[in-house]
Amino acid sequence: MSSTRDIDALINMMARLPGLGPRSARRAVLHMIRKRALLLSPLADLMQTVAATARECRICGNIGTSEVCDICLSAKRANGQICVVEDVADLWAMERGGAFRGRYHVLGGTLSALDQVGPETLRIPQLVTRVTEEETAEVILALGTTLDGQTTAHYIADQLLGKVILTSLAQGVPIGGELDYLDDGTIGAALAARKPL
Repeated sequence: MSSTRDIDALINMMARLPGLGPRSARRAVLHMIRKRALLLSPLADLMQTVAATARECRICGNIGTSEVCDICLSAKRANGQICVVEDVADLWAMERGGAFRGRYHVLGGTLSALDQVGPETLRIPQLVTRVTEEETAEVILALGTTLDGQTTAHYIADQLLGKVILTSLAQGVPIGGELDYLDDGTIGAALAARKPL
């Protein structure tokens, strides 16, 4: 029986995280073990807490610790704008930029015939319902400029045609780019220069 079995298992688990390979995971685990009281124990406690309390906002799909997220609860954010994003990482990227002050709608992915992801798999029906119930004036489609992102944007535009003003992000978002990888300034410029579909 190996004396490092649990440590090896932790390294293998960490290596599954985005941006970490086996070498990076090994370095991170060694660092945490060396700083056990400062890093490892508090991290373990926080991970246990988050595992028990994290949930999706029932309105927009954001991740938080309550049934409805702070953005959806804020009366200041009820300005008639809904920004549609592919996933929570994109919502967080938009929030880091601080340029958008409305509400969000997380789709949970994009349409993809190859991966058998249809409209019923995503949160598109909930978006259509929200637009009516919240008396939305504008829907901003902040989806990636990938083929699947653009297909999804066109599908949503068809569903909402005539019900609301539809806009999309403009300059600053490169073809094939994803919001989570853009800097805050680029996101702010793209949001400010959005254009009608």
